[in-house]
Parts: sequence; C-alpha cells; structure tokens
Amino acid sequence: MKIMFNKQGASPAVAEGRTPRVRFSGLSAGYPGRTVLHQLDAEIPALAVTALVGPNGSGKSTLLGVLAGVIQPTSGKLRHVGNRPPAFVPQRGAVGDALPLTVRQTVEMGRWGERGPWRRLTRQDHTTVDTAMERLGITDLAPRQLGELSGGQRQRALIAQGLAQESDLLLLDEPTTGLDPGARERIAALLTEVVAGGVTIVQATHDLEAARSADTCLLLSDGRLAEQGDPEQLLTPSTLAQIWQPT
Repeated sequence: MKIMFNKQGASPAVAEGRTPRVRFSGLSAGYPGRTVLHQLDAEIPALAVTALVGPNGSGKSTLLGVLAGVIQPTSGKLRHVGNRPPAFVPQRGAVGDALPLTVRQTVEMGRWGERGPWRRLTRQDHTTVDTAMERLGITDLAPRQLGELSGGQRQRALIAQGLAQESDLLLLDEPTTGLDPGARERIAALLTEVVAGGVTIVQATHDLEAARSADTCLLLSDGRLAEQGDPEQLLTPSTLAQIWQPT
C-alpha cells in the first residue's frame, strides 16, 4: 500500500474543472479477517462537498477511516494532494455523553495534533479555537457540558473541533443523522460556508437531501463503488432501489 502527499500544489484537473484533493485506485481495506472495501477507484475533488452514500455495511465509515488515516488499506494506492493531515469528525454517538468535557474543551482537542494533549495551548491556538467556535455559532455554549447539548449543538461543537485542526480536508461521518429539519439546514449552510473558506468536505450520509445538495457523490454497495458523479443524476429512485435491495 502506498500513500503519497503532494506538497507542490495542484494536480491535473478533474471533472467540472476541479483539481483532486484525494485520489485512490485499487483501494481495499477492512478489519482482521474481514475485507470491507474492494478495489475502489475514485477522485475526491478539492473545494467541494463529496457525499458517500450507501446502505449500512456498504463501507462508508470504513472509507472515511481510510481517508483519515485511522484504518490502513490492505492494497491499492491512496494519494493526498496537500500537506495537512485530514480532520475527522466521527458520529455524535461515538463521543460519550458521560465525558466531563465542556464545549470549549471539546473544540480545544482539535489543537492536540499540533501540541499534544499535555502541552499548554499557545495564544495562537486559543485564537484558532475562538475562530472555530465563532464560525459555528457556539461561543455562548463554551462553558456548557457536551452531554447537555441538543443534537444540533453537539454536532456543531464536533465540527468546530474539526475546523480547529486547520486542515483543508474535513471528513464527516453522518453529520446530520438524528437532527431535526432546522438543525440539518443549519449544518448544510455551515458546510457550504466552510467550503467557500477553502476546505474540501467528504461526508458519509444516509440523508438523501444532504447528498443531493453535494457537488459529487460516491455510491457504495457491499464495499464496492457502484456509481460516482453528479448526485442529481445518480440518486434516482431506480438506482437507489438497486443499491438498497432486500437481502
């Protein structure tokens, strides 16, 4: 398995005139004794929102883990065009309610990659955290316990933690699952704003409305890439019926 980071800048243009932020070919990955992803070939365009869509078990979260570097591929090539590690925001359920963390402490954890968990944050780190919280509209929630928040507030805190890492690649696992329509709309607007600020977003989602609003889509089925391209063209009733066939 070969992972490459290109620190020299842009690569040749991909669909719709965008350069790729990530490329992978022949990509397979999984867990001991179980292969989840099988020979994937795709490109993630820079400065765009890419939606990973598919039923449970299709490999969406595993692919996010590979892109984040927390799951090692078993074969294939993965190339990041950039010199910053990705920022990975897990599902809200992956962060325990019992953890005695305030919202500010949660966002400050985004700076640990630069400082480590035991070193004091610098003045610049605190400014970065302040900016991330302001962008997500959660400054007034700073002293609140994470477990006390509504679903939408908690999701914004986790996204702020991701932004505090100052990466140009933000990976989100089901960012709108379980949220009410108003909260989903706010998260969607925030993601559009983040992309406009120079960040590439990849989100795994069951929310077809969110997926259709993305710039591009990777449709996964049984760990394989079924389709890729424009969400409006891919996410049709007939295509989705094939992917979500009863087993």
